Amino acid sequence: MTTVRVVVGGAVFHQGRLLAARRSAPPELAGRWELPGGKLEPGESAPEALVRELREELGIEAEPIERIAGEWPLKPGYVLQVWTARLLEGEPRPLEDHDELRWLEPGRVDEVDWLEQDRPAVAEAAARLRAGAGA
Repeated sequence: MTTVRVVVGGAVFHQGRLLAARRSAPPELAGRWELPGGKLEPGESAPEALVRELREELGIEAEPIERIAGEWPLKPGYVLQVWTARLLEGEPRPLEDHDELRWLEPGRVDEVDWLEQDRPAVAEAAARLRAGAGA
């Protein structure tokens, strides 16, 4: 049986906007946009991993809120699960694997070139923002 590793992504909300992160690595993903996050480590829950990854990658403290339904295949052996999260403190900075960050209003999320696997969760996150989540 093959073990599938979970990669957790964060739909980080702040002041009615969604955080987008542009990849700087690996080369095949560089220049495309994603919801920041990373791989679960053994013994970690998805919310714990998301808090750790956002701290490492962006230098922020965030509070996971709820998981967006669904999971999306990444490279073989990996799936993406996305959680909404609220920015608690810090100003996001691209510390690891990213070279630019943008806060996007719900009606403007299509202005960046999202990685395909992030698109369904981005659409759901934008819908939640339009409905008043993450204010």
